[in-house]
Amino acid sequence: MALIHRLISTCLGIGYTPKGGGTIAAAVCCIAWYFAWAGGNEHFSEMALQLGVTGVFWALGVWSANKVEAEWGEDSYRVVIDEVAGMCLTLCFVPVRWPYIAIGLLLFRFFDIAKPLGIRRMEHLRSGWGVMMDDMLAGVYANLLLQVVVLSKLI
Repeated sequence: MALIHRLISTCLGIGYTPKGGGTIAAAVCCIAWYFAWAGGNEHFSEMALQLGVTGVFWALGVWSANKVEAEWGEDSYRVVIDEVAGMCLTLCFVPVRWPYIAIGLLLFRFFDIAKPLGIRRMEHLRSGWGVMMDDMLAGVYANLLLQVVVLSKLI
């Protein structure tokens, strides 16, 4: 069972990257998101499915981060499923086009690294909740700004 939690929390090993694992995981998520949703995203069922996929990553992240914390310590750099869930939330309900995906990645990583606007406080939640919720809030902020970009039709 411990192997399953290691695979989930590291997103199949991406978290073992010594530097930049979170950025790599978020970038891989962007690529997967593009191929999963390209050509769609205009029907409610697809948007609901996007939110469902995001929720699955979030739930798996809370569960697995709780389990690996005993072995790796609190909020280990190896746990990158939080970046994947936050990146998914960033891209929900946004047209699947490379410029929006790239801007979403930049916005998400900014909020995830800088941790403004209450994001840092989310880290104080217990165990897997703290690991996941700071990235989810970063994803909310990134998504809101990305929605402004989409609505402005600058790109």
